Amino acid sequence: MFEKILIANRGEIACRVIESARALGVRTVAVYSDADSASKHVALADEAVYIGGSAPAESYLRGDVLIGVAKETGAQAIHPGYGFLSENPDFVEAVEAAGLVFIGPSASAIKAMGLKDAAKALMHEAGVPVVPGYHGKNQDPEHLAGAADDIGYPVLIKAVAGGGGKGMRLVETPSAFMDALESAKGEAKTAFGNEDVLIEKFVTQPRHIEVQVFGDGEKAVHLFERDCSLQRRHQKVIEEAPAPGMTAEMRAAMGDAAVKAAEAIGYKGAGTVEFIVDGSRGLRADGFWFMEMNTRLQVEHPVTEAITGVDLVEWQLRVASGEGLPKRQDELSITGHAFESRLYAEDVPKGFLPATGTLAHLAFPEGARADSGVRTSDTISPFYDPMIAKIITHGPSRAVALKRMARALAETQVAGTVTNLSFLGALCAHEGFAAGDVDTGLIGRDLDSLVQAPLPSDEERALAALVALGLTGAGWPTGFHLWSAMKRQVRLSFKDEAFDVVVESLNEAAHDVSFGDTRVEARCVGGRWRLNGQLAPDAMLKDGKAYVFAQYGLSFDVIDPLERAASVGAGAALIEAPMPGLVKAVFTRAGEPVKAGDRLAILEAMKMEHSLLAARDGIVAEVLCEAGAQVEAGAALIRLEEEDAEAAA
Repeated sequence: MFEKILIANRGEIACRVIESARALGVRTVAVYSDADSASKHVALADEAVYIGGSAPAESYLRGDVLIGVAKETGAQAIHPGYGFLSENPDFVEAVEAAGLVFIGPSASAIKAMGLKDAAKALMHEAGVPVVPGYHGKNQDPEHLAGAADDIGYPVLIKAVAGGGGKGMRLVETPSAFMDALESAKGEAKTAFGNEDVLIEKFVTQPRHIEVQVFGDGEKAVHLFERDCSLQRRHQKVIEEAPAPGMTAEMRAAMGDAAVKAAEAIGYKGAGTVEFIVDGSRGLRADGFWFMEMNTRLQVEHPVTEAITGVDLVEWQLRVASGEGLPKRQDELSITGHAFESRLYAEDVPKGFLPATGTLAHLAFPEGARADSGVRTSDTISPFYDPMIAKIITHGPSRAVALKRMARALAETQVAGTVTNLSFLGALCAHEGFAAGDVDTGLIGRDLDSLVQAPLPSDEERALAALVALGLTGAGWPTGFHLWSAMKRQVRLSFKDEAFDVVVESLNEAAHDVSFGDTRVEARCVGGRWRLNGQLAPDAMLKDGKAYVFAQYGLSFDVIDPLERAASVGAGAALIEAPMPGLVKAVFTRAGEPVKAGDRLAILEAMKMEHSLLAARDGIVAEVLCEAGAQVEAGAALIRLEEEDAEAAA
């Protein structure tokens, strides 16, 4: 076993690797950028070394620097985590050339699966079922259109490199093919530097089921399947294992196909073979096809660990250090069911816009596993993926595991940034999902109901007012000494809706809270506060906001009575940056007429591109930014002429 390893990553996966390494007695070296100087993974590691600027290209993508740090600190091996350089064959070769061990597959195995078209051809030769499609080299648009006609619509255009839904377009009719092809190629070139695409038959009720494999370079085993069908824009949201509705026959067939895929490329370490499954007639052994192989540990690996009792990172370290496979196939089995929910800093009602912010408070419930790379007071940076945590629950059955997930989400507390907690909770309560009736289109079909922001109850508004006035706290009640029915007033705002609240304090354990025609009684009984007889949730005041940890978290602005109301501002005339980011492109200029919905600019943030649209018809008065500029949230980017001026003109 290694004495010391370097972790070429950050955040929750770096923390996860440190945890397993420590259990094996292996020392760890963390690396960090400017943005991560005070991060959790730096605090957990035995050593930490600064490697550069906040942008990944200045730090976590600098393979030569990472190798240099490993050699300087005496690390014998490098664990890549996932993302960044984890699937870069050139990095693997450089690591091995430096006399170090790469904790993962060989460069040749990564190359074999790196391009989707070549990988599908290889899998076909290995006897793994492949989706009907065109995976050839001819990228002439007319040739590709002809291939789509031969396959039969609907078809999916997919970039041969990369993933995450970039460079992917669904085309339902021949007339829409050329526009979709141009769009997919452009996005693929921007994201991956490679505009080549492949064409595949689109499965009408698809499920995304993947199989965890593990190899020693020659032989491989599978650790059963995970269902990752619950997706938004091709991004996984909630994963589970095993797959609902899975039959013994299909599990054996998928497992066998996954092992063949791994052994065909001499795979070493943890990997995932992803399959597209036709769910229209139930799960059948002849209804799944190879999609791609991820030659690394997956974000959702904890659900596999939960049902198998295997520590996959421990296995990675053991096999990389020279041991054989820790278990044979017949020694692996499934116990119970597990779910993983991805908790993100994102504004769901605003189209899942990634968010930043400093975590004023972060707490996870007992009884659930929470893999997180951040803590209270840490900052969600615009430079990296805005994941806060992965929350994992396990139970003897799917129903129990799902109930435990719903409760874990309800008891998770986050303050300081908007999150997708209520969205995850709505998914857990979704009737179809609860019944195991899942496919990749579920979220899209029911998106409107799933993204509705929760509205506070009267009791929750009252609690926010009490918190704002300092009448509650960690040691409820805090004490209040002039007890002659004192009245206090506070003004709060929720989602830009302001309201006044009057609190009449009868004594330290009794307050009457009034707003409009509503009155709420707050009473401390047996050391616990109750609002109109209902047990009050946790709450806190931080940085001018009252947080109530109910309905997955409610945030109220406490309005300073001395603060003058802000002017209405430019309204629809001004297009502002919704978050910090890079102005990728500007599509207009001063004096140019625009229509409502026209794309005026693209802002790149959190590894995604966001189109900024005109809110109304008008004429561009000023362009206040240029492509390549880094801007802060709220920065004015484009201003339209005032409507009166337009009319006069």
